[in-house]
Amino acid sequence: QVMPFDGELAKQLIIDAMGIEVFEQHFKDFDISPLASASIAQVHTATLIKSDIEEKVVLKILRPNITKMILADLNVMSSFASIVARWLPDGKRLRPKEVVAEYHKTILDELDLNREAANAIQLKSNFEQGSEYDKVLYVPTIHSEYSSKQVLVMERIYGIGVAETDTLMQLGVDMKLLAERGVEVFFTQVFRDSFFHADMHPGNIFINSEDPSNPTYVAVDYAIVGSLTEQEQFQIGKML
Repeated sequence: QVMPFDGELAKQLIIDAMGIEVFEQHFKDFDISPLASASIAQVHTATLIKSDIEEKVVLKILRPNITKMILADLNVMSSFASIVARWLPDGKRLRPKEVVAEYHKTILDELDLNREAANAIQLKSNFEQGSEYDKVLYVPTIHSEYSSKQVLVMERIYGIGVAETDTLMQLGVDMKLLAERGVEVFFTQVFRDSFFHADMHPGNIFINSEDPSNPTYVAVDYAIVGSLTEQEQFQIGKML
């Protein structure tokens, strides 16, 4: 719910990234009004025409000048981290410079939508292995042939936000099963695949409630993922 930037500008940025011929040949019904707007990018809906088949998609486009803004903010954060590390009593223990360095790496990764596309493709592949756990998380299809560092084209998904608990209960969704499956989905990513969605806030998680007795998850936004070494997996397993 960040203030969106101009939809016409978003359309032009998309055309600049993929070319006017590709855009006009393969996309129609582009909605100038964003479906969602966040701090780094915003999302618009359209219809993809591919081999005479039409599919509803979303196009995620980076905000103009966002890289310059983020680098400026990182410089400020780095300066404050140095001050904290040097002058506050807990400065060294809190390791503020290391925290900012880790954030620096993560946030710059988010500025490359090719990386997000690759993450989503990997996670989708992981959850198509056929086990019982793979049936409860749906990862949207990425159309990488139309995507780039600035634009991500993805299958449009529908669902109820995981935080909309009143709606889910009104529909008679099995909340106990939903909670159990949420744990199973995450630990499958952590322990089986060692490749997990690392930004699972409520805005990125939706529920498919077509069958309230058999609810499943749909996740979006794969800009941040994580992985663990065997030793880290072992230590978490011991804690559990």
